[in-house]
Amino acid sequence: MNESFLLSEYHRGRIRIAAVLLALACAGVAPAAQAERADRDKPLNVEADNMTYDDLKQLNIFTGHVVATKGTIVIKADRVEVRQDPQGYQYAKGTMTGHGLAYFRQKRDGVDEYIDGTAERIDYDGKQDLTTLTTNATVRRLQSLSTVMDQVHGSVITYDGQKDFYTARAGQDVAGPGNPGGRVRAMLAPRSGTPAPLDGGSATLAPATRIQGTPQQ
Repeated sequence: MNESFLLSEYHRGRIRIAAVLLALACAGVAPAAQAERADRDKPLNVEADNMTYDDLKQLNIFTGHVVATKGTIVIKADRVEVRQDPQGYQYAKGTMTGHGLAYFRQKRDGVDEYIDGTAERIDYDGKQDLTTLTTNATVRRLQSLSTVMDQVHGSVITYDGQKDFYTARAGQDVAGPGNPGGRVRAMLAPRSGTPAPLDGGSATLAPATRIQGTPQQ
């Protein structure tokens, strides 16, 4: 097999590879395509009635009908404090100054489902993509923003957006006539997709002894 034949085969091979890559590009497919960036890498946008900024503490304080968005994350509260660490990670704390509860929502990756929740205080840790709902906390898994699939109620609930799981802890702030111990209560739908009945009985769960992450101060 002579040298000219080998060169000819080499060039034909390169032409075939180029043709395949061109076909993939025309079809809208990229070889080794990267996944969409996580919410924690998206810019933080905030709307509010008022804002103050402390340059020394690198702290923004927003008050009055605050709506903060970061990718698919939404936080609504009367007051939201936002700070940034030297590495550029952002942290937000949402609280209510009057009646009502602060609100949180984040889309699950790759499916038409959302995690949303309410609590008196909501902390978002941008470094870990971790959200902690504190005091009278409720977290739900929603399908298409309309159907409640699961619902968990507890004193403190932590949702890990990177690993896509949440933990709940009992507390006296959720105690009541039917739940004097303030235990965690949950309604979980079968994985067949049938939504959990909102008027059904509560599942008995052992309260967590440790919550991953702690709220930002």
